Amino acid sequence: MYLVVEKDKAIGIEYMTEHPACEGALCPKGNSVLEVLNHEERLKYPMKRMGEDFVRISWEEALDLAASGLARNIRNHGAKSLGFLVSSRCNNEEDYQMQKLSRLLGSPNVDNCARLCHSPTVVGLGAVLGTGAMTNNLIDLQNSQCIFAIGTNFTEAHPIVSRWAQKAKDNGAVVIVADPRITSTSWMADMHLRIKPGSDIDLLRGMMKVIVDEGLIDKKFINERTEGFAQLLDNLSEITIEKTAELTGVPAGEIIKAARIYAKSPASALLYSMGITQHICGTDNVKACATLSLICGQMGRPGAGVWPMRGQNNVQGNCDMGGMAEFYPGYKRASDPKSVEFFKAAWNAEDLPLGPGLTSTEMTEAALDGRIKALYLVGEDPVICDANINKTKAALDSLDFLIVQEIFMTATARMADLVLPAAAWAEKDGSYTSMERRVQWIDQAVPPVGEAKEGLWIINEIGKRLALNLGSPSAAEVLEEINRNVPQYGGMTRERISKIGGLRWPCPDEQHPGTDILHKERFSHPNGKANIASVVNRPAAEQTSDKYPLLLSTGRIVVHYNSGSMTRRSPSLLERDFELYVEINPQDAAELKVHQDDIVKVKTIRGETEARARVTDKVRPGMVFMPFHWQGTNIITSDALDPVAKIPEYKMAACRIEAMG
Repeated sequence: MYLVVEKDKAIGIEYMTEHPACEGALCPKGNSVLEVLNHEERLKYPMKRMGEDFVRISWEEALDLAASGLARNIRNHGAKSLGFLVSSRCNNEEDYQMQKLSRLLGSPNVDNCARLCHSPTVVGLGAVLGTGAMTNNLIDLQNSQCIFAIGTNFTEAHPIVSRWAQKAKDNGAVVIVADPRITSTSWMADMHLRIKPGSDIDLLRGMMKVIVDEGLIDKKFINERTEGFAQLLDNLSEITIEKTAELTGVPAGEIIKAARIYAKSPASALLYSMGITQHICGTDNVKACATLSLICGQMGRPGAGVWPMRGQNNVQGNCDMGGMAEFYPGYKRASDPKSVEFFKAAWNAEDLPLGPGLTSTEMTEAALDGRIKALYLVGEDPVICDANINKTKAALDSLDFLIVQEIFMTATARMADLVLPAAAWAEKDGSYTSMERRVQWIDQAVPPVGEAKEGLWIINEIGKRLALNLGSPSAAEVLEEINRNVPQYGGMTRERISKIGGLRWPCPDEQHPGTDILHKERFSHPNGKANIASVVNRPAAEQTSDKYPLLLSTGRIVVHYNSGSMTRRSPSLLERDFELYVEINPQDAAELKVHQDDIVKVKTIRGETEARARVTDKVRPGMVFMPFHWQGTNIITSDALDPVAKIPEYKMAACRIEAMG
């Protein structure tokens, strides 16, 4: 979009019809953006806690307080007592500088919201393909002849994606959707595989078994470009299609039909989102998706590849910039001494911490047992977003010092010792990287509200007070540093990414045109080959029981975003969905004597919340669904973790529903 500005205020938007990815189309959140940007509740001044209240203070006092609080904890408890959460709503330059601040202070404990949504993509696709990112791009989706969407309701969660999927369908593509729920995405499907929750790996392995047994594999691709196929054959030997049908709840004939369509299509796209990643086996789920694509040779060509769909506007960029416990910028492993030596030279630093540091979920545990004493959170709202948020609240309460840098007084900010008002996206320069690896520069359009400051200024000023020279004071200068230190961004100068559409990484030098499709000739592992994965399904951490007979799953709805701290302040969006609800199947509702629009209690072993009942066939008997944009949902979600990616199992919690009379 373009912003229409009058007297330093954004008063309108104009659709950027010439933009290649969206063609001027926006989702409801994009269309309501001015209601958020210009909202009267924007944070305008630094504030510090005084008892139960906050008082306005000067920036000088706020910056001194931030620096002294961090320094005190380093002095008393060591640098590893500090934790940093970097925002995927901020631009690349702020994220790069924030992780740099953490590591220059000696703390490896830096992480971002990808831990709660797509950390399995980073480590799972990274293990199989060598790169944890979308292999193709949105525009290329129209070249697909088969779209297999598993664990994603993209018409709601990623509406712009649905435009390109619909174009593919209009061109004759077959759309297959695997989802326990009936959704607006399943409405557009030619086949809806209504799987049992948590049976994704069973379905994927069953499809692979059909493809192998019927000789539909791409032998040439497998022999020349992959390793591990023999182990996969052993892995699949125990499977029967009848057993797969039993495990998934999908008739055998439908599994066979879907497998044949996917394998035989000249170009098949596999799309997934948090329905795949938010499980204790999320990393294995991702590996299975990539492996299905590999054995069919559906990779490295127009319309053929794997499309993991990120949720926040810069979660891809944040990971690229090193905002993760496992990685320095450019996915240099934090556990590799060579990474440390590289950045010691790049940053002129005497010492840097070897990682990996603590992930965001591990920081919660570390705060509870006293190992983390201070947290600096930018644009993150764990009191709404974390699983089992009562534990998160207890962790934040136990801290010696909590800094929150935000644009609104969120539930997390209300727990802070120091609140720093940040500039929003339209109020600062910087680059962002979308889920299709597209890097684009946006210029400041309006000044920050009140005394709010851009994140770079805040981070640099705190750094100065801690005797750190972070260098690169402006976004343009930080981007130049990124060009030098992140190989994928080597040729992404401000001038080049300021042009409409920007560039997709990898773009190693200024002569490089950017990369539309990854893995055309080789994969990103040193030997150039992909690692076919052999996985088996693991049951959810929680099983239903007589006391908790229903399975709770959570997800997005089209008009709200993440914690809702922005979208629940939009009158236009609230008019559509203004309260927490729970979808329940009519069969279960009848047994529980719950009726449409009743207020009910939803209970798990972690606590309870109230929601309005929506009695609907969208969910299977024995399953309920709640959107996660309201605080009540994550009071009751499961905080069991994937052992590799450390992501909570938001999609599977045993619950019960009680009518409230």
